[in-house]
Amino acid sequence: MDKASKPHFASLAQNIKQWGKELGFQQVGISDINIAPHNIHLEKWLDKKFHGEMHYMERNIEKRSDPAALEPKTTRIISARMDYLPPRVELISALAQPEKAYISRYALGRDYHKLMRKRLSKLAKKIEEQAPGSFFRAFVDSAPVLEKALAEKSGLGWIGKNTLLINKGAGSWFFLGEIYTNIPLPIDAPATDHCGSCSACIDICPTDAIIGPQQLDSRRCISYLTIELREAIPEELRPLIGNRIYGCDDCQIVCPWNQFAQTTDENDFHPRKHFDDATLLSLFQWSREEFLARTEGNPIRRIGYACWLRNIAVALGNAPRNNEIKTALQDKMTQSIDLDDEEQSMVKEHIHWALNQH
Repeated sequence: MDKASKPHFASLAQNIKQWGKELGFQQVGISDINIAPHNIHLEKWLDKKFHGEMHYMERNIEKRSDPAALEPKTTRIISARMDYLPPRVELISALAQPEKAYISRYALGRDYHKLMRKRLSKLAKKIEEQAPGSFFRAFVDSAPVLEKALAEKSGLGWIGKNTLLINKGAGSWFFLGEIYTNIPLPIDAPATDHCGSCSACIDICPTDAIIGPQQLDSRRCISYLTIELREAIPEELRPLIGNRIYGCDDCQIVCPWNQFAQTTDENDFHPRKHFDDATLLSLFQWSREEFLARTEGNPIRRIGYACWLRNIAVALGNAPRNNEIKTALQDKMTQSIDLDDEEQSMVKEHIHWALNQH
């Protein structure tokens, strides 16, 4: 690169960050592609089988560990974050009402993948106008990418003890996305760790899934159990799930840095009426058709109707004993559910467990 081009790339980097904000991202950072220390952590995590049934984490290790192995032209990563915490949404009080359904706050509205990918593609096009012929590829949780490692390198935050990315001025309620490029942009300083001696996230975890700083045993994590796992939830963990039917936010709720979190202006991330203050019983009554219609364009749809009923059955088993819940469980137990035989067997095994709790 000749000396005359350096000011151009520095100016372009500043423009990229400004364009990102104009497109709805709260922050944009730039890093190189060396994430070697994070690769060591990933290998140890996989060796301990902490990924459970998420076998996709075992695949494409080379591409996950080296961005240039995924896209050979890549020399820089543009990382962006977008706030998603909806306004006027209850956090702690929702968990304190066991008859209500707790859904992870990121999943109350529209699925973020398409929205963010479109925004990143628009950003890439604006960059290409200033750097024609350059290479770009946008990712939003759609390929083997160590997004938190790259975001940390680009200065968007540090990976906290709960393994989530935390930003000093914005907490952790945000999504991440990336643009891989070959433009030799100046890189930003990596974020430094500010968790200090705090162990709030470790102490609050309902299932003790955070076994140490940056050490998550996914097999015990409620988000894994209710979203990623497609089999029966281990019986000893069911009472610990409470009324969380899709994901878990406890480690974010107690994080001191989230006092600085900003609510989102994106209407797509605001709660759908079906999920806003919903009761377990109302959601348990949904037919398969209702589930598919009401979760269209929402992250919850990916778990399928069987896991939806499984999760709610567990939550109903954890709810205070009453005849209405018992009757609903008994009715569902005797019905022929619109599932294949294996799925129906799994769901009814959880309903049977729930009935035994009442």
